[in-house]
Amino acid sequence: MLLDALYLVLAALSAPWWLRRRRCGWRERFGHTGPIPGTDRRRVLIHAVSVGEVNLTRSLVRTLAAEADVIVSVTTDTGIARARELYGTAPGVTVVRYPLDASWMVRRFLDAVRPDAVGLIELELWPNFARACRRRGVPLAILNGRLSERSFSRYRLARPILGGVFRSLAACAVQDEAYRRRFIAVGVPADRCSVLGSMKWDAAGRDADFAAAESLARDLGIDRSRPLIVAGSTAPDEHALLHAATPPGVQLLCAPRRPEWFDGAQRDLPGCVRRSAGNRGAAADRFLLDTIGELRLAYAMADVAVVGRSFGGLYGSDPMEPASLGKPVVIGPSVADFESSVRALRDAGGLIQTTREGLGGVLARLIEDRAERERVGAAARACVEANRGATARHADLMLGLLGRTGTSERLGRRAAPARA
Repeated sequence: MLLDALYLVLAALSAPWWLRRRRCGWRERFGHTGPIPGTDRRRVLIHAVSVGEVNLTRSLVRTLAAEADVIVSVTTDTGIARARELYGTAPGVTVVRYPLDASWMVRRFLDAVRPDAVGLIELELWPNFARACRRRGVPLAILNGRLSERSFSRYRLARPILGGVFRSLAACAVQDEAYRRRFIAVGVPADRCSVLGSMKWDAAGRDADFAAAESLARDLGIDRSRPLIVAGSTAPDEHALLHAATPPGVQLLCAPRRPEWFDGAQRDLPGCVRRSAGNRGAAADRFLLDTIGELRLAYAMADVAVVGRSFGGLYGSDPMEPASLGKPVVIGPSVADFESSVRALRDAGGLIQTTREGLGGVLARLIEDRAERERVGAAARACVEANRGATARHADLMLGLLGRTGTSERLGRRAAPARA
């Protein structure tokens, strides 16, 4: 009750912000899922916060769906759109919106979903949800767990409040040993915390649709005979930097991480062509990818890939996608949220980490030296391939948790309506 009261106070104080950012799905956020198709199979709930987490669930959900009904819950609007795109017609898979963490909303949600086991991608552990699962005897696991140094400091301060929540986990599967030590330090029992690797290595595809990539190049008017730098998941303070750091005569395509950053990026990339505008050919050699779902196609065209949100204070973005395509990857110093994958790629020689001041020199060197580009790109791809396999281990973990749960009331599950 005390936690619910705190949530209400925080909700009132932050209302101007979240009313602007979250404009749809309010009924679902209050725990109303609508009817959920059911069978007599066991049911597993996989929770992914947003687009990135949804994308890395693809192989996991496909594996689990062969053995159980899978409910995929998502928090953000863009994430749920992506989940419906991936799973909207997939047999045995249902997409729902994750509820706010008020106890009555969580209770309504779990009454409708009725999972036999729950897997939370990376962390996203909310107190009321965890306690409700424990009361119902539903094993709760963290999958692909990561806990950055920044997040670790916050959770350690909150251990008197959240320690019991972490201790209640049935399993905590993390990406590397550094993350394991941090999870144990915030309360996860050591015997339930294991290193299974990162599913992101598996989610990074092996190939690209090169025909679609060439079509994108034609649509934008990119000159395929000249070098192209593709900067993905960029932040507002990086576009002017990238514009200035790109060598003369070299084309630059930027793909901002968030739609609300598109207009600002256009201002910082003088003369750029916007993908959404439908025009083509930029005399300034600047292109703005202001669409969702085409970044991999852009990376496939790149001579050099720059991974954004890493040259300011936003803690980085995922370098695995360009690495999986064999592209030389350049990233900035701010990578706290992706330290494990950055470290692996850097140590393998498949990633170059630099500063704002050093970016121009690194880009010029790579553009001028094709042999170095090929060497770094090949090392990046080899690193991705060497680290694959974590998804199968996570699937085995979840199936094991399903096997440990007791028999549920299956007969009432067929097309069970949500309880109000």
